[in-house]
Amino acid sequence: LAWYGAIKYKHPSSKLVVIAVTGTKGKSSTTELIAQILRGSGKKVASLSTIQFTIGDKTERNLFKMTTPGRFFVQKFLRQAVDAGCTHAVLEMSSEGARQFRHLHIDYDALVFTNLSPEHIESHKKKKKYKAAKLAIAEALVKSPKRPRIIVANVDDEHGDDFLNIGVDKPIPYGLANLSLHTLHKDSVSLVLDGVTIRVPIVGLFNVYNTLAALKVTEELGVPLETAAEALRTMPPIKGRVEQFYSLAGTSKQVTAVVDYAHTIDSLEKLYQAFPDRPKVCVLGNTGGGRDTWKRPEMAAVAEKYCDHIILTNEDPYDEDPKKIIDDMVKGMSNTDKLTIIMDRREAIKKALELAPSGGCVLVSGKGTDPYIMEANGKKTSWSDAEVVQELLAELK
Repeated sequence: LAWYGAIKYKHPSSKLVVIAVTGTKGKSSTTELIAQILRGSGKKVASLSTIQFTIGDKTERNLFKMTTPGRFFVQKFLRQAVDAGCTHAVLEMSSEGARQFRHLHIDYDALVFTNLSPEHIESHKKKKKYKAAKLAIAEALVKSPKRPRIIVANVDDEHGDDFLNIGVDKPIPYGLANLSLHTLHKDSVSLVLDGVTIRVPIVGLFNVYNTLAALKVTEELGVPLETAAEALRTMPPIKGRVEQFYSLAGTSKQVTAVVDYAHTIDSLEKLYQAFPDRPKVCVLGNTGGGRDTWKRPEMAAVAEKYCDHIILTNEDPYDEDPKKIIDDMVKGMSNTDKLTIIMDRREAIKKALELAPSGGCVLVSGKGTDPYIMEANGKKTSWSDAEVVQELLAELK
């Protein structure tokens, strides 16, 4: 099917500079950062991510609830990009997509590897197979007829060298050692790379890594650091990725609400660490029913460590009893005094906003830009954490 899709749409990747991004965390943000830099350098860019699909100046939400859609979607997307006059395409590539061969028959120019941690174990069965699915994307780059073939890999991750050693023309490592300085601000991150200061209006150490990855690959593709810095200075918020909303002026208390996709133990912890020294009321459920059940108590334990109050709620139960998912999470907590369970997700967010003190944060994690709550028997309910948060913030007195 992948082969036929390439033929059907006349091998569009051969007419584009194609950059793939893979890893467990940071894929979507890195994809958007790369696209922003390329656009800032004057390129016409297409980008495909879990968040959205963009071709030139036209963007639509990704409503598939999957990173790399099948049924020829990627090949059709690339053909539309070529027909629209794009010169570059940035593709977020998932292990699930690779496991179903959706990464094949694309002529890649570059691959960015962000990091690797346990995820989708029910699907891949073993971490070794999960990693192999990621490496399959690198192997597709090796087979690309493009030259030079570039891999940019995070060497602060223990698996980075495996990607760098895959056998391409330009293996480029990145890590915090590349930076003269990096600083985490309340509303941004700044980093100094090769004497150039780059400040981006996104927060958290993880976004220092994502920005560095984007800078490294775009520099190799010919974009000067100074140009990249100017492009990133006006970076719009990345939807559903540490996306911040604020209570209205005149409200009796000032609260920051944050919507984020964090759905692994590590990403949840890094999200909480991005808001130090601020009271945190945390709303979370767990990754969809029937998958990664092992991490439920550990997610709750992370929340207990960092949050002043925790509200466990429904997320994507699919065919599993949502209350059982919550019960599994509670087992990871040693003290339930600061725990509230509210299964209705809207009511859970509303309660969190009521509990948060002035100057505090409400951190709503797990769904990000996911457009539906997935329930039993294939039922899906339209949903947007961001829209609900904004509506409820407007109701605050």
